[in-house]
Amino acid sequence: MGLWPAAVLGQTSTPTRPDSAAQHATAAVVGKPSLTGVWKGPLSIPGGTLPVQISIIQPGANKLIATLDLPAKRLNKVPASLTLRGDTLIFYAATVDCRFVCTQAGEAGQELRGVWSQPGLRVPLVLQRAAANGAGPASTEKTVAVKATTYHIETVSLTSQPGNVALAGTLSIPDGAGPFPAAVLLSDMGSQDRDSRQGSYRFFADIAATLARQGIAVLRLDDRGVGQSGGNGTLATTADLVRDALAGLNYLRVRPSIDPARTGLIGHGEGGNVALLAAAQPVPPGFVVAMAASGLVGLDLLASQAEPLSTADTARIGAARRQAWAEVLAKAAKLRTSGSNSAQVETYVAQQRLKIKSEARKQAEATLKFRRTMLEIVRQTASNDQAQAIVVNMLRQRYPDQDPALARARATDLLTPWYRYYLKFDPQASLADVQCPVLLLNGTDDAEVNAATNLTALEKGLKGNKRVSSRRLPGLNHWFQTPTAELIVADDGTVDPVVAPVLLTTVRDWVLQQGSK
Repeated sequence: MGLWPAAVLGQTSTPTRPDSAAQHATAAVVGKPSLTGVWKGPLSIPGGTLPVQISIIQPGANKLIATLDLPAKRLNKVPASLTLRGDTLIFYAATVDCRFVCTQAGEAGQELRGVWSQPGLRVPLVLQRAAANGAGPASTEKTVAVKATTYHIETVSLTSQPGNVALAGTLSIPDGAGPFPAAVLLSDMGSQDRDSRQGSYRFFADIAATLARQGIAVLRLDDRGVGQSGGNGTLATTADLVRDALAGLNYLRVRPSIDPARTGLIGHGEGGNVALLAAAQPVPPGFVVAMAASGLVGLDLLASQAEPLSTADTARIGAARRQAWAEVLAKAAKLRTSGSNSAQVETYVAQQRLKIKSEARKQAEATLKFRRTMLEIVRQTASNDQAQAIVVNMLRQRYPDQDPALARARATDLLTPWYRYYLKFDPQASLADVQCPVLLLNGTDDAEVNAATNLTALEKGLKGNKRVSSRRLPGLNHWFQTPTAELIVADDGTVDPVVAPVLLTTVRDWVLQQGSK
């Protein structure tokens, strides 16, 4: 079951107000009892129900504020806008992209009856007013009380030194005078646009929209050589990216509506390591959030990742595995027809399943050994021409059916300045100098940056910093997406990846807590 955004609002002119249509409701529906209080009910979803709670408070005359709780999804105090149109009340929680259109009904107006809608789901919903002394669902997450707000976006241009590299991006900033806490988003390895876009998934756009709606300004930039930014990403090293991060920090710190003491860095993957490197500089950020950052030497991390394969290679490997399993099932059928009993057949199938898994494990170990050897050659061979010839030969021997052009392209990628630099990069070297508040986050299902190995290494390197928090987020992958099993399948059978709400809530709460210390 997925209850969070499948997309975020796009950018138009500068500035714009994505939330300008979300106005607070007036104090009450004329002729109806007060709306303030806690409203609860079961939401019908495929396979069961999900408890929903909407809390409404009245902080002043002609103003109502609502929050949404989905305890089964560990979502608490999610801000929701309220709009009244005649007798119809519209709740909209932009953070999780869900809407409840209802009217006050029932005896003495003790029910809200209407339709709940979100991407992939539209069902009737009835919420009943909870008793005044009724306790709400216990929260397993420590949350910070935040108010829903509106925000606007601005197009940003700045320069990174040395080299006068022009960087372009988008600043999402809450409406009002401020000063607001703020963060610069730093992307993972490879060339990313300001949204950190992967197909339809817009990781950084979602983060920026969520935090800006809740009082935190966010700057996200196109990487060098991407979008409207200048420079060449293939020639940049991790050290260059640190300079870009500091340029973004300096841009934010001088804006009147930004609190420079509460301005930090939020990095993903390599961006998390860039943030930690920046935190070891003489003028550090106010805080660092490192999502899926590496704690290992660059060569060790890259060697542990899957080797990029062509579509043909992937199809061939998959076909071989399916063929092996088909042969097992065929043999099992023959055993049954020849008189073998069920126990004998089951034992045979179990043995073959273990054999196939063992073979897959051996192949993975062989790939790891191959990658490590190839990367060591790149690291130790100073001549690009010599290293490329060796790497191309290795790739063609291991993948004989692969297009030779792909082997040459792969070798070229491995010999870029960034790759050569990162193979020798040791994230532990400067961690002892990091003294600002740090939040380390990893998904337990991250196949690219193993949570147990890398978080443990980072925690060890930061042990001298008493302001470090660390969390492993169950079931989340490297891109911190909601597990597919929890999402609603569209009519065409596809599932749109979305950012896990637990990540958004965790980052939001932690950043706001830094401002209260």
